[in-house]
Amino acid sequence: MSPKNPIFCALDTTDTDRAVALAESLKGAVGGVKIGMEFFNANGPAGYAKVAAAGVPIFLDLKLHDIPNTVAGGIRAVLPLKPAIVNVHAAGGIAMMRAAAEAAAEAGDARPLVIAVTMLTSLDEGDLHDTGVIGTPADHVLRLANLAAKAGLDGVVCSAHEISTLRRELGPDFKLIVPGIRPAGADVADQKRIMTPPQALSLGADVLVIGRPITGASNPHDAAAAITASLAA
Repeated sequence: MSPKNPIFCALDTTDTDRAVALAESLKGAVGGVKIGMEFFNANGPAGYAKVAAAGVPIFLDLKLHDIPNTVAGGIRAVLPLKPAIVNVHAAGGIAMMRAAAEAAAEAGDARPLVIAVTMLTSLDEGDLHDTGVIGTPADHVLRLANLAAKAGLDGVVCSAHEISTLRRELGPDFKLIVPGIRPAGADVADQKRIMTPPQALSLGADVLVIGRPITGASNPHDAAAAITASLAA
């Protein structure tokens, strides 16, 4: 999957009606939408199906992290929903990631991309050291991305600051899903490792995950369209 429009809008809400309204209004202005654990835990597959009815590709952002058998079961459980992308935590290890990839393959042609989360964009080097990981964020992300590739996953979630290294080390086909994207002048909120959409795309990102700058706008469709236009400037 390489969407013509690389922007996926994060629908960070538990309100099904709002999520559906956003998905419908953003159709044509974004490449897809992201549904996270906040929405999915509140509304389940039924809520997901209502958003999917808008006809936009969905990144199901559940960040699965458990023993291999449990994660494989979790992947199988969401395959009937036909998400475009699902993800797991790379920190779960190679056996867990391999189990996720193998479970996803059972969907055949309807197989979603399986992506590994490397390091949350809300974390910085100090946070990393607090958890006992020695080295820079770039070192940590590259180590986990190599593990994901070895496990047969399609790519990783990374911050924009790791794009260049990962693209160079893992090649053009390894998918890079990049959150923490903020248009110039936007509020950075709780994100620490951010970049503008044109900067991230120029470095080799495949998908740009953008939430509040779009969903918090008075006209989300126009906000998304403006960001898309900036990518072609």
